[in-house]
Amino acid sequence: MANAIPMPRGLRPPNRLTQLSELALPLDLLGFGLQWPRVVTAPKGDGRPIFLIPGYGGSALSMAPLKGFLDRLDYTVYDWGLGRNTGSVDRDVELFTAIARAQYERNDQQPLTLIGWSLGGIIARELARLSPDIVREVITMGTPIIGGPKYTTPGQRYAQSAQIDLDSFEAEVHARNSIGFDQPLTVFYSLRDGIVGPEIAKDIYNPQARNIEVDGGHLGLGFNPKIWRIIADTLAERA
Repeated sequence: MANAIPMPRGLRPPNRLTQLSELALPLDLLGFGLQWPRVVTAPKGDGRPIFLIPGYGGSALSMAPLKGFLDRLDYTVYDWGLGRNTGSVDRDVELFTAIARAQYERNDQQPLTLIGWSLGGIIARELARLSPDIVREVITMGTPIIGGPKYTTPGQRYAQSAQIDLDSFEAEVHARNSIGFDQPLTVFYSLRDGIVGPEIAKDIYNPQARNIEVDGGHLGLGFNPKIWRIIADTLAERA
């Protein structure tokens, strides 16, 4: 059933100062190194299948550190299988659905956990909405949930290259989001995100969504030990 959520208004991409904060990624990575106790004390998993979906322009390599962490916790972790994320969401949802469903069948129809970074979270959400039987839960990190690319830093450039009307795209994204889905949903956002602002990355459509604020730039979300630990705790709680 569609949720009666009005179209969000007054949103803007991250300001110039916040965009510049992405340059602090090396410092963020150094700081992450001090948080190693969060990682080494994380609870062990139950072997459930997990797919990792990279953000726009990213490949499986960008998700490799998180994969290594989840592998160590005894989860069964898969690359999304489509190489670099080029931003063709509808095509990628169709192709990834086939990959995910095949793995679902090979795993004796055990539902999948989907973890998506940035645009990868959109693909995870669409799969959960369109194929609820194969998706157990969804976790997103810095995903442009509201407005699609309209309120992201590279949005205008993307719209020009793909010849997209951002206003029409926003309305379509809102309609899809308003349908909602029922699976557990964990949403990470950051006030320092210079690519996808915090108000854009929050979920206002699904009542079961947990919106969790973390510190760090967009480019470091997939390497953030705090996020890793919350993911591990969340998966363990839902074992």
